[in-house]
Amino acid sequence: MRFLTAGESHGPKLLGIIEGLPSGVHICQETIDESLRRRQQGPGRGGRMAIEQDAAIILSGVRGGLTTGAPLALEIENRDWANWREIMAVGAEADFTSRRVSAPRPGHADLTGSLKYRTEVRNILERASARETAMRVAVGNVARQLLAALGVEIRGRVLQVGRVKAQLRDDAEYWARVRASAWSVGDAEAEAEMSRQLEDARREGESLGGIMEVQALNLPPGLGSHAQWDRKLDGRIAQAVLSVQAIKGIEFGLGFEAGKRPGSLVHDPILYEKGKGFRRAGNRAGGIEGGMSNGEPILVRAVMKPIPTLYKPLPTVDLETKAAVEASVERSDVCAVPAALVVLENVLAWTLAEAVLEKFSSDSFSELEKDWQDYIRYLAAQ
Repeated sequence: MRFLTAGESHGPKLLGIIEGLPSGVHICQETIDESLRRRQQGPGRGGRMAIEQDAAIILSGVRGGLTTGAPLALEIENRDWANWREIMAVGAEADFTSRRVSAPRPGHADLTGSLKYRTEVRNILERASARETAMRVAVGNVARQLLAALGVEIRGRVLQVGRVKAQLRDDAEYWARVRASAWSVGDAEAEAEMSRQLEDARREGESLGGIMEVQALNLPPGLGSHAQWDRKLDGRIAQAVLSVQAIKGIEFGLGFEAGKRPGSLVHDPILYEKGKGFRRAGNRAGGIEGGMSNGEPILVRAVMKPIPTLYKPLPTVDLETKAAVEASVERSDVCAVPAALVVLENVLAWTLAEAVLEKFSSDSFSELEKDWQDYIRYLAAQ
């Protein structure tokens, strides 16, 4: 299974094509749209989110609510295109003067991209923009619906925004609060402090980053492989997560904490129960050992840097005059950590679905489900 996306931040549409989905997977367009709506929300979002009302249109590959096995094509309209029609026109009539960017923004792809492709900054920032993640959420949500049909649950929470850390629990009441929270946290005191911190940053022309955690529950052991470097599940997840704009680090389970502890406080003892098979006494490994899922929940944490478009611009150099100037200011968010969490949930779903379809028969969902259940019974009988 694979996908491609296309489209610019201020172009007419974002496009996505998924190839390799089994036939017979129930796909609900409203579920995709709900994930897109969640991506647009959050206390620190900017003016663009007041313009866009993202909704996915399925163009092919689904009939009667079920995938056909053919490529599934999606599009998301950019409503802001109406304000950029002349600037972003495909033909010779394109306006290359208005909104021209000659002062690259530190922390963005602006300078390196313009040097690499020998083109102006506008052509780089339009595609490098996090607007692209709207389509990755839609594509990932298709994979997430496939996983959900097998009983796999993916959920996420924000652990920290700026200097504010949330208190963590793992009960049903806590997770209900996380789902209801604008910050995706289950700690009311931290949520209020995050909001105060956000207003301080907004006044100061600053931006905020944070740390997020995504969990995948009810996966069997054996997804991925130890046999080659590029088949290791944690390596593939890391590549996918780090490909999301502004994500600068990732860890599994204990993560960097493991480097501070002796081995006896890092590795999870193996237990056995007849009729249920093998399990771990804990989950410090984050659900992955030797490049393969081990049957425990997969726990992924990622750090998002503060968005580099600042309303208090940093110094840069004008590409044409080489003079020292302030960076260009494109409309941006003050904090997009809760939105990035939604992106990461669906990016993880895609990578896990890829691994599932590699292990099990996948021409049709009925074959996939049968193989999945046979494997679960095999594991329990060991």
